[in-house]
Amino acid sequence: MSSLSFESLCLKDDDCPSPTQPQGEEDEFDTDLESEKEESNKSASIAEVYLQACKLVGVVPVSYFIRNLDSTTMNLTHHGLGPLGCKALAIALVTDMHINTLELADNHVQAEGAKYLVEMLRANFTIQHLDLSNNHLQSAGAEYVAKMLLDNISLKSLKLSGNGFTDDDAKYFADSLSSNSRIKEFDLSHNEFCRKGGEHLGQLLANNEGLEVLDLSWNHLRMKGAVAFCAGLKVNTMLRHLDLSWNGFGNEGALAMGEALKFNNTLVHLNLSNNRLTNEGVGMLCRGLEFNDTLRVLLLAYNSITVEGALALVNVVKNTPKTALEEINMCNVLVNENFVHLLEVTCQEHPGLDVQYGGVGGFIAKKPPKRVDPMKVIQDYLDQRKLRLWDFFRNIDKDGTMRVPVADFRKAVQQSSIPLDRYQIEELIQRLDRDRTGMVDYRGLADTRKQMMRDHRRQLRKVESRQKKEKQKSDRILKTFQSAVEAVTPRSSMVISPGAAKEDSSGPQQFSATPLSSWHHIVMSNSSRYSVTNLSSEHVHLPILGGTPSYRATSSLAMRSFSQPNLLDDSPRSAPGKSISAQGVRSDPEMGHSKLSSAANHLTRSRPALNAKQPEVKAKTKKMKKKKTKKHVEKGSKKPTHTIK
Repeated sequence: MSSLSFESLCLKDDDCPSPTQPQGEEDEFDTDLESEKEESNKSASIAEVYLQACKLVGVVPVSYFIRNLDSTTMNLTHHGLGPLGCKALAIALVTDMHINTLELADNHVQAEGAKYLVEMLRANFTIQHLDLSNNHLQSAGAEYVAKMLLDNISLKSLKLSGNGFTDDDAKYFADSLSSNSRIKEFDLSHNEFCRKGGEHLGQLLANNEGLEVLDLSWNHLRMKGAVAFCAGLKVNTMLRHLDLSWNGFGNEGALAMGEALKFNNTLVHLNLSNNRLTNEGVGMLCRGLEFNDTLRVLLLAYNSITVEGALALVNVVKNTPKTALEEINMCNVLVNENFVHLLEVTCQEHPGLDVQYGGVGGFIAKKPPKRVDPMKVIQDYLDQRKLRLWDFFRNIDKDGTMRVPVADFRKAVQQSSIPLDRYQIEELIQRLDRDRTGMVDYRGLADTRKQMMRDHRRQLRKVESRQKKEKQKSDRILKTFQSAVEAVTPRSSMVISPGAAKEDSSGPQQFSATPLSSWHHIVMSNSSRYSVTNLSSEHVHLPILGGTPSYRATSSLAMRSFSQPNLLDDSPRSAPGKSISAQGVRSDPEMGHSKLSSAANHLTRSRPALNAKQPEVKAKTKKMKKKKTKKHVEKGSKKPTHTIK
């Protein structure tokens, strides 16, 4: 692709057709405008410049552009311009001072056409709104547009929907918009941003101080991508309108969004439609809505929500006096009479509330009550009366074979005082007469009861295991979310990302997009005295209190270990007002580098231990050695006696 300069977009005097040139080529263009002889290119009209540019690049001019030059909005959507047509348009718009809205959606501009437009925008400061949606820009086009955003001072809104951008392309926009606070509306919908894209976009929200409207609908911000994005939203102070529909957030993203809404105090409109949210996810979202007093519109249409989730949302509005919610959209949810009654009561306290639901006729999905095992009922009945099975069935089992007909067994159980209903009796008969022989062998009651107890214990273990896994999953998401927030927070101390250089504390702090997998290796510290690098390197320097450490060789060269520089023994205890690092160690900012031991300046593969615990460890090891030697002697003493025999 040939390089492009600003001069290439300006027509020279040699490029203008002379009166002596043949006019055969001008017959191709169907226009009512007559070309006039101009003294210079600067005095030529925009239409004539556009016609001359079309001749040079070899494209057919768009008559709509020529007819609407007096309008401030130029809508060239679906005109099939292509890269060359875009070049001719860029040449004409270099000196235009009238058009402020340029819509070029669906013109197959590609990266080459984007390059021409970028060069035009370096000279044109009139265009404020640009639409380049569905133009197959791809990664190269994203890079061109991002470079333009670094210098442009006129654009206020930019639409880049449906251009095939991927995760790596999100970094271009995150870096450019971190210093551009003039863009107010940004549309990146219908692209292919996933996990890493969510991380970069989270960095965009954390660093940008001008963006007010962001559209990320129809992307793939799921799981870790959603958590990372919400971490940036938590510390954002300008965004008002956010569209995240059709992203597959799931309950994990709802949990992170709820945490973000607890602290975000600027967001007014939030769209989470079609995000695979369930009643559980709505409950997590409600935890954040309880503390939020700015969100007015919440769209949750076409999620897997039932009456339970709808009731939870209305209850949040009812029980939160400072809530600002005015519109809740659940247009696909069927509610019941209880919901309608609760909504009427809530609207009396909040007259401006508008809840959109699918209609009345839904029901709360409750699991049917689980029937008690008939084996357990019989066993409890016998235990209370201190009876045996033979005592209960001997009236119908005259022979004592413990085998009775099914009809007699059913009749005996029904006439007894055992609290079994008809369904439980039939279930019991099916268990005792599996072969359908018509005879019940109640000797299997004991064995069946044992199996029942084993199944019961197994079920309890499954429930406990499932609850434990869910709790661990929630804790893991919250921990990752908190780490992400610390990594993108621009108001705290410097964040040193893996591979990022340390910047001067006097200037503005820039934050590079850190992969989510590395966030739990980042340590936030108020002291600028110690640097924390990525754990993927060979060593990490961390401060630790105590005396001189003892070193121990590692058993494997492949094992990663850490060296910890110790403060001197005579170092005073830190005051309560002094900073505390992320490791829980108090660090004194006034302490000089001379108080650090030499272990902080070299690499080692040993793990030091605290001196306070060393004597105990040594004593234990000696005792263990004595015990082992004693046992060895005893074993050795037995061997000679065995050989003598």
